[in-house]
Amino acid sequence: MRFNGVLRVSAVLLVVVLVTVVVEESAAEYTKTTKHRNAYASMMYMGTPRDYEFYVATRVLIRSLAKLNVEADLVVIASRDVPVRWVRALEDEDGAKVVSVDNVNNPYRNQSNFDRRFKLTLNKLYAWSLTDYDRVVMLDSDNLFLQKTDELFQCGQFCAVFINPCIFHTGLFVLQPSRRVFEHMMNEVRVGRENPDGADQGFIGSYFPDLLNQPMFYPPSNGSILDGNFRLPLGYQMDATYYYLRLRWSIPCGPNSVITFPGAPWLKPWYWWSWPVLPLGLQWHEQRRRTLGYGAEMPLVLIQILVYLGILAMIRLARPNLTKLSHRRSEKPAASFHSALKLTAFWSILATYALPFFIIPTTIHPLLGWGLYLLGSSTFSFLAATVFLLPLLPLLVPSLGIFGVLLVMAFPWYSDGVVRGLCIFLYAFCAAPVVWTAAVRTTASIQSSIDRDAFFVVKSGETLPSSRFNKWC
Repeated sequence: MRFNGVLRVSAVLLVVVLVTVVVEESAAEYTKTTKHRNAYASMMYMGTPRDYEFYVATRVLIRSLAKLNVEADLVVIASRDVPVRWVRALEDEDGAKVVSVDNVNNPYRNQSNFDRRFKLTLNKLYAWSLTDYDRVVMLDSDNLFLQKTDELFQCGQFCAVFINPCIFHTGLFVLQPSRRVFEHMMNEVRVGRENPDGADQGFIGSYFPDLLNQPMFYPPSNGSILDGNFRLPLGYQMDATYYYLRLRWSIPCGPNSVITFPGAPWLKPWYWWSWPVLPLGLQWHEQRRRTLGYGAEMPLVLIQILVYLGILAMIRLARPNLTKLSHRRSEKPAASFHSALKLTAFWSILATYALPFFIIPTTIHPLLGWGLYLLGSSTFSFLAATVFLLPLLPLLVPSLGIFGVLLVMAFPWYSDGVVRGLCIFLYAFCAAPVVWTAAVRTTASIQSSIDRDAFFVVKSGETLPSSRFNKWC
């Protein structure tokens, strides 16, 4: 009897433990899938030359929102062809909820003014299908959050910012999800509703044509949710170009909360070369350093550094033999070969500055990117000077000039953007004669070597010309 009682108690305890585990797992799963009534959402799709860059930007956006402790779910609307490993990284490492969707067929792709890089931006309309949420703040990946903006969830059915006096920007807008509105939008896409640019900007703008006449949004202090459509204050979408005139933010309309970068696609803030051309690029990378980091790119950076150091060591140790192998010939070649050699020398010098630029990981930190570029261009300059018997200093002048202009652009104490622009112009004006002189000197050195047959002929009893590797000017 006593043994049976122990068994019963053990069985009851086991059942309680199992039920507790199941309840906790269910609660955890529920919390993971639907934690909040509202959501911040972004989108990802494939098919552009910059898919990876936007993937990195989306991860930085999601992590920066999480770091601000926003009281909302973080959602990524991803097309079904987004790589599985990217989806898992967003879900498991970044805490995002990924919603897989089919690409919206864009009927405007044959318009004369259609930009093909926007062919899948109509996927943004899927934000209206997120009916598990009361409000959704839809975001482009190039938004940089300076502070928490959860008050936006108090806005009405549709709210957006006019960074253009007459056209609101779809880089950030607030919406109330609705299956009815979503299906109506899909039908409007199919019938070819008027769309000035063939992208999400033109379609959504034509769907809410009277937003300019709506009142400005001011969040109620009691936390209540407004009804209707509203214009958002400019502080929720501060165009980065506003900053470059004064080199500081001075937006009196609403909180200075979100920076957007709607300019040229190749000057988005995640590209290493965008800074210091655009000073705010460093601020975006600082946010990435604090959130996502640069672990994905660092192996490639280290490999390139080792390769460049290896090339420099090879030049230093094998310089005499390299000169002999490159230039010893038994007879004088034809004049056409002279021309070919001159062309090869010129293209090699151009490659000295072009090749390092294209092999650097595009989303690396600007300080690492520019440092790696200058190391690579200097290494190839040493190599070209050795192979073509050229003075080294003229070949290094472009690297020195680039380093100088970086210092001028990055100088942090300009009073405003006009003064910064004038200083850059003055530097370019002073540097241009130096660069031109270096180019003329290099061209003359190539021609002189060819005229003396220094590359080709070694007569009987004649010694090879000494290497000019150490001849600096």
